[in-house]
Amino acid sequence: MQTFENAKAGDIVLTLADRIIENRAYLSEIDGKIGDGDHGVNMAKGFGLAAERLKGKDASLAEALDTLGTVLMTEIGGSMGPLYGVMFTEFAEKIEGADAIDAAAYSRMLHAGLEGIRSIGSAKVGDKTLLDTLVPAVDAFDAATADGKPFAEALDALVSAAEAGRDSTRDLVAKIGRASRLGERSLGVLDAGATSCAIILRELSHGARARLA
Repeated sequence: MQTFENAKAGDIVLTLADRIIENRAYLSEIDGKIGDGDHGVNMAKGFGLAAERLKGKDASLAEALDTLGTVLMTEIGGSMGPLYGVMFTEFAEKIEGADAIDAAAYSRMLHAGLEGIRSIGSAKVGDKTLLDTLVPAVDAFDAATADGKPFAEALDALVSAAEAGRDSTRDLVAKIGRASRLGERSLGVLDAGATSCAIILRELSHGARARLA
């Protein structure tokens, strides 16, 4: 059975922070078309702060995710700080104390994050939000493991579904948040939250895949 060590995986969050910071301008550009235009700036600020606190700490994945989630919840404005904050803290809680993380534990982690987001927001799939990325990604991971696919292949399925979900938002009308005021004019543009969520899921999953034994 494929697993990876919790204790040695905290660096995944540092790599994730690097990717978010690299995409700061792109995420803000997307957001500027139908939103406030500050998504990339806020995300880069929060992920950067978390990375500063984690550097040189040799944290486990659970510890690193908890640090990131706490920073996002307490030090970032806008709607995305609390949403991603609760997602990462729920991720951390589900794997805290686990020595090895297998596909079942990874699924529990994903579901906990999804439920955390749903507990504080009213969005659903089709509303042009990060859930259009997250929900199909979680479903694809579970479907792959239910089909008997190894952990690595389930992670690949998750990433593919996340990116397809992100792309689907281009054809959706925003129903939640500032973009919802634009109605049909929100068509034809990717949702910034769905786009950052795809980056997050890709980096987490690639990091996990690279550490599988």
